Amino acid sequence: QVQLVESGGGRVQAGGSLTLSCRASGSIFNVNSMSWYRQRPGDRRALVASIGSDARTYIDDSVKGRFTISRENSMYTMTLEMKNLKPEDTAVYYCNSDRIDTALGLKFDVWGQGTQVTVSS
Repeated sequence: QVQLVESGGGRVQAGGSLTLSCRASGSIFNVNSMSWYRQRPGDRRALVASIGSDARTYIDDSVKGRFTISRENSMYTMTLEMKNLKPEDTAVYYCNSDRIDTALGLKFDVWGQGTQVTVSS
């Protein structure tokens, strides 16, 4: 069974830093694009950052200059380094891949279970 598992969430004061990790597990041959989404209370899930298999990145303007996304293809992992965190960054952060090539075929739009990030003022 293919899974995306996030880790690294927690509580931090404004101005602090956290690093989120996402690891794809299972009988995997390839992971296409990987992304971080977040969902604030009462809001829709929104894209924060993404990285393609070619390492091209997208960073939302709301976090540009503070968040950095990276991936390690051989380990099927993705990292989101978050610095200078603000209270408005408080949300559940979700890992996503648009396509994972597995031993049982292609899996599309795969999501992790989410990890809570809380930034206090």
